[in-house]
Amino acid sequence: MSKNLEIDNVDLKILALLSEDAKIPYTEIAKKVYVSGGTVHVRMRKMEEMGIVQGTTLNMDYSKLGYDITAFLGIYLEKSSLYNDVVDELKKVPEVVKIHYTTGNYSIFIKIHCRDTKHLREVLHDKIQRIEGIVRTETLISLEESLNRHIQLGD
Repeated sequence: MSKNLEIDNVDLKILALLSEDAKIPYTEIAKKVYVSGGTVHVRMRKMEEMGIVQGTTLNMDYSKLGYDITAFLGIYLEKSSLYNDVVDELKKVPEVVKIHYTTGNYSIFIKIHCRDTKHLREVLHDKIQRIEGIVRTETLISLEESLNRHIQLGD
């Protein structure tokens, strides 16, 4: 089955609507984009096959679940060649929710959620800083998240 690898304005409008509300029904999207519901399904399947759409996610307010601290860690590696091994170990730490390979001062920049400062200390001392290849870390605690959005697509 040949698939069209082109993304057009209809695809971008579908993505824009889903970015605003991931629970919007395909039938409602179809009405707003002036296509059939089947077309929306076909377009979404195409974008999933292309890797543009990678499942759906649920945004949660972790503070309401008892995780009052969001922190970012800059991680310095002993050698950059240890990156993959360190990432594999970081993925085993449940509090780690994002991992980025970065330029600049840090080799890796991660985001973690913790219940409180005691939990943060345990995660840092007992889990992350014990990973072989990590020389040191720098922790930045978020005081407030003011924006969390997707980029605007289309017109």
